[in-house]
Amino acid sequence: MRMMLPPLRERRVVQRYLEMYFRDHKVADFNRAVSAICRFYNLKRPRVEWFEYIDWGKSAGKTYEDGKIHLVHPENWKNGRKYNSERQWINAVYHEMGHYIFWADAERKADTFAFRMARGVSNGNHHHNGRRARRG
Repeated sequence: MRMMLPPLRERRVVQRYLEMYFRDHKVADFNRAVSAICRFYNLKRPRVEWFEYIDWGKSAGKTYEDGKIHLVHPENWKNGRKYNSERQWINAVYHEMGHYIFWADAERKADTFAFRMARGVSNGNHHHNGRRARRG
């Protein structure tokens, strides 16, 4: 499946805004990240609502047909979860944005979108399966 993604430079900017939002909880950072993604796809910005937990803590986010996205707020993500890393929260945001962007075959496309958005944005110091990731 071919998938249009923002250029790497823009994805790094989005990643940086989401990292800053996760740490500082400044709404402007999150809005800039989502707006950058929506600008690339020429979409209206989705309405995002924040929650302590969704589906009794089983889910990190939910996207609805009307374009509304429910997400677990980073403050709540950090508390009381076995897996509470910044990277996992950002991946959950990408996943829900993938649902918003790609309606058909939503689950598989959202997972692929989240994986591809995060690929290549790190500074190369991360390891994959115990080995240093190859550069392509």
